[in-house]
Amino acid sequence: MASFSGAAHFLLLTVLGITGNPSTADAASASPVSGWRSDLDWAALTSKLSSSASLIDTSLDDYTGECMPEFSEPNPTTHALIDQPSGMCLPHLLLGWEMSWPRPSENHHMDQPYYQAVWDLLGLDPTADFESWMSDPTNPSLNLPYKVLFPVVASDVVAAVNFAKENRLEISVKNSGHSYQGASSKKDTLLLNMNRYTHYAPTGITNCDASTLDSTVAEDMSNQACLLSLAKNKSSTIRVGGGENFDKAYRAVIAANEEGGYKYHLVGGAAGTVSPMGWSFQGGLPGTMAGRLYGLGVDQFVQIEMVLPNGVHVKFGPTEWEDASAEGFIVPKTKVVTGVCRSNPDQHDEEKWIWERCPEDFDVDFNDLWFAVRGGGGGTWGVVTSVLLQLHDYLPYTPYLFNRPPTEECSPITTQFEEFKLQYMWKPSLLNVTKEHSLACASPNSLDEIYCYGEEDIMQAWTRFLDLNNLTDKMACLFKNLQENNEGDMQAPKGYAEGALFGDSDRFPGKVRDAPAPSWQGNHFGVFLVPQSFLESEENVKYVLESADSLGATPYYAFGGGTVSGSDQANSLSQAHRDAAFTMYFNITGDFYEKIFPKMYDLSDKTKFPPIFGSNHAGFLAMGPLKEDWTKTCPWELTFKERKEKCISFQEAIYGTELLAQLEAIKKAVDPQFIFNCANCIGNNLPEASKSPSPPAEPSPPAEPEPLDEPSGASYVSSFAAAIITTTAYLLINAV
Repeated sequence: MASFSGAAHFLLLTVLGITGNPSTADAASASPVSGWRSDLDWAALTSKLSSSASLIDTSLDDYTGECMPEFSEPNPTTHALIDQPSGMCLPHLLLGWEMSWPRPSENHHMDQPYYQAVWDLLGLDPTADFESWMSDPTNPSLNLPYKVLFPVVASDVVAAVNFAKENRLEISVKNSGHSYQGASSKKDTLLLNMNRYTHYAPTGITNCDASTLDSTVAEDMSNQACLLSLAKNKSSTIRVGGGENFDKAYRAVIAANEEGGYKYHLVGGAAGTVSPMGWSFQGGLPGTMAGRLYGLGVDQFVQIEMVLPNGVHVKFGPTEWEDASAEGFIVPKTKVVTGVCRSNPDQHDEEKWIWERCPEDFDVDFNDLWFAVRGGGGGTWGVVTSVLLQLHDYLPYTPYLFNRPPTEECSPITTQFEEFKLQYMWKPSLLNVTKEHSLACASPNSLDEIYCYGEEDIMQAWTRFLDLNNLTDKMACLFKNLQENNEGDMQAPKGYAEGALFGDSDRFPGKVRDAPAPSWQGNHFGVFLVPQSFLESEENVKYVLESADSLGATPYYAFGGGTVSGSDQANSLSQAHRDAAFTMYFNITGDFYEKIFPKMYDLSDKTKFPPIFGSNHAGFLAMGPLKEDWTKTCPWELTFKERKEKCISFQEAIYGTELLAQLEAIKKAVDPQFIFNCANCIGNNLPEASKSPSPPAEPSPPAEPEPLDEPSGASYVSSFAAAIITTTAYLLINAV
């Protein structure tokens, strides 16, 4: 929602004059002992890596030369960024600088005012010199790692973590880099780019034998995932590698369905380039993939395999559970989580791995780890090498579109369509729709789409809504989104992923599209978790609809049903996520915090701030209200240091006071050296994390940038602002 238009991307990159710089990163020839931290014995690390792994030096030239050209493409895609040789590319261009803000700062922007960031990032300050800031390799705000490791097997990850631990380095971890906070890229870290890691999904589906339901869990955990799945009345799982994304996982499921008949459904995200791990660890909002039936992304794990900050390769998952159906849950309640450690961590061949009980001195509590990882965000607990995800029974799929492309006949009833969606999702009886049928559909924050599973046909509800509102001539404004099959017939695609595949004429045919596409910058601000209870008042419903109309900020309907009942009651996703009706942006510059905020959340205990923001889409500038008065927004004129001192932090606004304290305690136990210390992750704002593990050495000077013939920074920003101000000005009233 907060990204610039394609024209703005092109304008920026053209003016910078750096869209065609050649890459300097070469995995085959780069020296592992040069560049960043050349004082360390990098040869000792490379000697322990598998033959296919590579450790390379990188520079700003790699970022500008390999990554920036994609942002000037007419239809940019993260698929083009993922495979670049340096492994540095990010889906939002400015994530390469601290806080997605290239203005130079020696202290992480702490002494600069918040409003300056907003003015700069929206192109409203004519003195902002993006041209020089973004081409300057000595800019202290640059936030790119200059040493990148591409692991291929788990032993590569073990070696890297142990090397970092011994040398007091920090590690950053990247799958595709899809994080509005920039959690997967950080200067003065060793970046583990997992994209070349072993792919498991193509052969990763396991069908469980129901006759084993009463078996005990094997000591090596080999049957744990199936026993848990069978206890959930499910019969299949899929293994996904730490470097795989939803594109690869979805296509594996599609291939299995096409080969053996459609029987599998994987709950996931809308973007093919998003990681199932990072997405799910933040909650995972499956608005396109039946989450209201099957639960959130965080609910789909049956087993997790990781390399922890102590360098130990583990796998873990529930081994004891109890039926919770009497309490309204559709999955068992986790009682005990057990893990095993690999006793031969240097073995590259997975067929020879040995999983055994962890040694006596292993001091990580697997119950705490299972709790923290699932909901506590990615990038901070270790490196995920693979996960086993639940597969569900396939259901027929029907997508619906409203007013696409926009027409003069249908555009005037956009507000009414928003009201229809709210009623269908949360007041279905008004439309003679059962709760069960309502939960079969969802609508993420795109105004014109609804995704349904099963036999529900929402056109009957649409007809009733139009009748009640004297709009019977608008029936055609909502319609099924059908596609032509191989026989030339029009029909709904078999599933969301099938309908989102790039066509044969696209640059990446057959891959699942990414949404949103790469952009100049990602979301800036916080998106509120609106409680279901808030909708009990018609006055509040009216406020939601009016806000959606005035801001163009449609609610994200991915909550309810399975997102509540699908919890194993042993995860760290906030209860506010479970109880939400939807997420939404609001205008907080007026009286929102004073009049609306107290109606949404329980503010009675002044020692316990409640969770208010959804994690998946929270922007890099998001913060809560003033600590001393929760009915007052955090003032714009404060510096970032003052905001940190006086306002509710990003983390506390996501998790709430109590849950955050619990997660921070687990973080300290799992990662006492803060080897994993990513932006806005759990523990990142603690005093212990702010102390650099070791003084970073100066990186080797990158190549001299090409001369720029384009206009000066001032004239560039003036042109830039003129191109984007009309499409981004609304963000000014959404700042948190």
